[in-house]
Amino acid sequence: MKRIFPLRRTLRAIALLSFCLLPVVAQGQPANPATPAAELRERIEAHIKQARFSGALWSVKIVSLDTGRTLFEHDADRLMSPASNAKLYVGALALDRFGGDYRIVTPIQATAAPDRAGKVKGDVIVRGRGDPSWKSGPGRTDFRAIFEPFVAVLTKAGVRRITGDIVADATYFQSPPNGAGWTADDLNDDYGAEISAVALEDNYAGLRITPAARAGQPCELALLQPHTGLVLDNRTVTTAEGGPRRIAVRRIFGENTLHVWGGLPVGGKEEIFEAPVPRPAGWFAAALKAALGQRGIRVDGQARSLRWPEPSAGGANCIALGEVSSPPMRELVAAFMKPSQNLETDLIFAHLGESLRAADAPAWRTSEEIAVEALEAFLRKNGLPAAAVRFEEGSGLSRNNLTTANATVAVLKFMAAHRDAGVFVDSLPVAGVDGTLRRRMQGTPAEGNVRAKTGSLRYAKALSGYVTSAAGERLAFSLMLNRDVVPPGRNGREELDAIAVLLAGFGGRLE
Repeated sequence: MKRIFPLRRTLRAIALLSFCLLPVVAQGQPANPATPAAELRERIEAHIKQARFSGALWSVKIVSLDTGRTLFEHDADRLMSPASNAKLYVGALALDRFGGDYRIVTPIQATAAPDRAGKVKGDVIVRGRGDPSWKSGPGRTDFRAIFEPFVAVLTKAGVRRITGDIVADATYFQSPPNGAGWTADDLNDDYGAEISAVALEDNYAGLRITPAARAGQPCELALLQPHTGLVLDNRTVTTAEGGPRRIAVRRIFGENTLHVWGGLPVGGKEEIFEAPVPRPAGWFAAALKAALGQRGIRVDGQARSLRWPEPSAGGANCIALGEVSSPPMRELVAAFMKPSQNLETDLIFAHLGESLRAADAPAWRTSEEIAVEALEAFLRKNGLPAAAVRFEEGSGLSRNNLTTANATVAVLKFMAAHRDAGVFVDSLPVAGVDGTLRRRMQGTPAEGNVRAKTGSLRYAKALSGYVTSAAGERLAFSLMLNRDVVPPGRNGREELDAIAVLLAGFGGRLE
């Protein structure tokens, strides 16, 4: 059946394919290269050496998984900012350490056992371990359903009343709420949401901003999730019909007030912003208390939370009421890989770090630091270039993370032969299909073929993963572009996509 693409997709595909089809004649080289592989190398070389990249840095490595031979490399040992390509390393480490079937188990305890009437004369404690799955589905419309497993545990334990508090204990992570190397500005956006062993809705809430019925009136503000503890400071104004749309939302770090400026025109569409929630464990506790009340379990005390370096709740004599298990690790890895979700990556990374904490580790040794050490040990153990991987945290948000195309391809090659190879490959976005590649490379040989992790910071772009050439050869590749000032009308991603499309359409084989 003939496929019909919207105009924008068609133009984008034509632009990518036009680069791939243009003849390339390198200075001093014959017009017809001796082999298809040599011709492909010339095309890639010509692409990355365009004059517009004179101030930028490229690091590229492309190898055959079938033969082990290198198809192309350019400064493959240059240290580069990988952005979210760092998630490839966290996914590989988690699957190697835990396996695809592993689940994060969250204990639920009480400071006293329920009596015959179902009364707990004390506190009920949720001891978070970094489970990232406590979130509603697409559209974030089923908020109450998040708490059903917790209600079920308490109901099964016979709990009908709690005279003390609901405590969300997030002290398992011995780390600050931000990753190493993050900037202050990151903390104002959903991609910089606080790291907490008790996480809810990826630790950010939706803020709906709707124009008023008349010009001059404030816009209407509404938080889409309850119990966040956020306070709204409305400084907006509704403008005349057809007027400008301009909204700015900012939360000063350490405060719980969302300051909202700007305006929307009468009759205009609403705007949805995603605002990080401070102390998300407190949000979880408040929402759980409300959910228990709605299900007939009375809580007389308060909803409260704890985080490092505060001491954990209850002590060693707590009573086990039950536990809540996460989905298997294979699903957790895909959940952070495909949408490039920073918080969920950092939760898995910190959980892994704490699972390796030695009994004599100093109290100031953070979960994140232990996880970084575990990553280095994983690389060294498997003969991968550990010295070329200089990470501070796992999500890739740190501007101080460094690695090379050579190291990244080494990890990709290792995982292609791993016991969980299928899980790892399936976790990656698919070009033109899903995740962060769903709108990229559509209508090209790469669509449905390239499986790769994207990466994007202001002056750093990356794309690393797998592709099968037109000749059926399996290739692993890492493309990193740093210090690139993108010209108007472009986004920088197409520079990487053009090479991936070339590989997907390559009909030759390595000689």
